[in-house]
Amino acid sequence: MAPSDRPNVVFVITDDQGYGDLACHGNPVIRTPNLDRMHAESVRLLQYHVGPTCAPTRAGLMTGRYCNCTGVWHTIMGRSLLRAGEVTMGDVFGAAGYRTGIFGKWHLGDNYPFRPQDRGFDEALVHGGGGVSQTPDHWGNDYFDDTYSRNGVKEACTGYCTDVWFDEAMKFIEAQAVADEPFFCYLSTNAPHGPYRVPDRYAKPYRDAGVPDERARFWGMITCIDEDMGRLRAKLAELGIAENTILIFMTDNGSSGGCGLDADQFVTDGYNAGMRGKKGSPYDGGHRTPLFVHWPGGGLNEGRDVTRLTANIDMLPTLAELCGIELPADADLYGKSVAPLLRGEDADWPDRVIVTDSQRVEYPVKWRQSAVMSDRWRLVNGTELYDIQADPEQRSDLAADHPAVVSDLREQYERWWELVSVRFDDDPAIVIGSAAEETSVLTGHDWHGETCPWNQGMIRKGTECNGYWIVDVAEAGQYELELRRWPREEDRALGEGIAGEITDWYTGGRAIPLRHARIRVGDREATSAVDPAAASVAFRLALPAGPTRLQTWLTDEAGTEIGAYYVYARRAGAGGTLPESRRVNGSTS
Repeated sequence: MAPSDRPNVVFVITDDQGYGDLACHGNPVIRTPNLDRMHAESVRLLQYHVGPTCAPTRAGLMTGRYCNCTGVWHTIMGRSLLRAGEVTMGDVFGAAGYRTGIFGKWHLGDNYPFRPQDRGFDEALVHGGGGVSQTPDHWGNDYFDDTYSRNGVKEACTGYCTDVWFDEAMKFIEAQAVADEPFFCYLSTNAPHGPYRVPDRYAKPYRDAGVPDERARFWGMITCIDEDMGRLRAKLAELGIAENTILIFMTDNGSSGGCGLDADQFVTDGYNAGMRGKKGSPYDGGHRTPLFVHWPGGGLNEGRDVTRLTANIDMLPTLAELCGIELPADADLYGKSVAPLLRGEDADWPDRVIVTDSQRVEYPVKWRQSAVMSDRWRLVNGTELYDIQADPEQRSDLAADHPAVVSDLREQYERWWELVSVRFDDDPAIVIGSAAEETSVLTGHDWHGETCPWNQGMIRKGTECNGYWIVDVAEAGQYELELRRWPREEDRALGEGIAGEITDWYTGGRAIPLRHARIRVGDREATSAVDPAAASVAFRLALPAGPTRLQTWLTDEAGTEIGAYYVYARRAGAGGTLPESRRVNGSTS
């Protein structure tokens, strides 16, 4: 396929919206007219499966590989960092001459070498962490008129977050259309991930219909997305590129707010399209999501269902085939192109087995929250067996009736585990001291350990926890490391609180009268008294090059201890020095 004939790609993925959170899937309350129209005009993958949580789904989607192979099996604790060397969709499309852009949620790392601009994206406007208001995000972001990062530079934006992502994506699309250049646009909303915040005009119709407030706001966030999807499709038509643009819509895991469950994960209220479980679950409600493909120029513009088993790991090879892109010769993909299924050529499509799991721990545990899937069967947690075709709600455990099936699927899992577990001990490291990121802002979101302060509400509460970062010192030399309880944009003394009641992620802040600071980087350690009026305490350490651990301790007179939620790290002399008013000399040992 000549480069000039290659289709554009607009890939829309929403966050925590489940299969049942669409009117076209039978939800009797939600209003999604634009997505319903796209559903009617698309090829739909009916048995499309992802990870049960956010970052693992994105790792598999971006690389075509099982997420556990890539270093990503959690959403926090340093386990959402996409291992350096993994080839992404951005890399593949960029190498093929496409302009690449991401708008919204990345959630595969906020520091070099994990940022989207490090992983093949020419244009990146993103929030931090796994959601707006999480710890790596700009302090005080609350979904409205927030500050995001454009290619690593903070930029104030006006409007509601979802509208911003669509507006900026459409600007990117229009610029490429005018230049007549093919493009890959990854439009990844943070909505409807919690906290459920949305302009009230979207939530009010649901409250008026008797929907509980939290769910009304959750579904309101989806209705806002739906409205923006209508604007996006109108823009593609206006620019005259809808015919030759592959438009994809999917969600990243099961619903977080669209239904309630009982102790056995059966739906008690709301709507989940007849499935068991929701976000985080190994049952189908946790990882079966919608995927619609609309491409008029490729004959994919009439409603048709694909019933064979497919997964997020299939999307990279599928798009490469549809766009005539040759994948790297050494690409070790575990997904397969489902282009034949999209074209209706499924007569010779073989049965296959796909595994998904939800680890959410420091190191993966065998069989934990796992599903081994074929077209007919689901083996859940290694012991429960369900005939998904006869029993889509997964109520009847047939393991005792089909021991041969259980045995076969367990063997398949064992082979999968052997495949994905090779590098479990190869911890992705944040690089400090690199010219690509002169100042690395390390946040508690990426701490390794039992607990980490992953959202700004936990920072406000002064959550008493600690952990360590895995870092890679780019170059031996003197390093300046600035320890903070509050980020720089909240310029307060280390022990100072914020006036107001701590009621949510956005108000108040607990005072902790910190008096002592300590830092350890590998075998280098330093201590210092804390100036009560200082916003930070900084240390200057001579560090050797290479991977190591970095940990901090901040304590008060009563012995209360926290880690520094934020550490600003840079090689001395690179990009300036720390503010003199905030420097406290540490003694090294």
